[in-house]
Amino acid sequence: MAINQGPQAIGDIFSRPRQEIKPPAYPWQDLALRVIKELGVPAFKRNSVFKLCKENSKDYIEKCLNETKELCQTGERWKYFFKVTDSLKKIKK
Repeated sequence: MAINQGPQAIGDIFSRPRQEIKPPAYPWQDLALRVIKELGVPAFKRNSVFKLCKENSKDYIEKCLNETKELCQTGERWKYFFKVTDSLKKIKK
């Protein structure tokens, strides 16, 4: 088993190909990723967050996110986020 000794010369660091991270294609995708990160949304609910961000305005999602942060201090905040988004839709109608 070989031991990884790391780069031996400074040229080794620059010769490695860079791993390029793709930015989101649409602004709503970036917003969805932010919501997922801030609320700790589990993997099985991430598609729902993307759908909400795609179908609703940025202002609406940010308002729901801010209300969730203010009102839900403990527990699973992502569940509360979905309740807030649903209740605000009903109020609008």
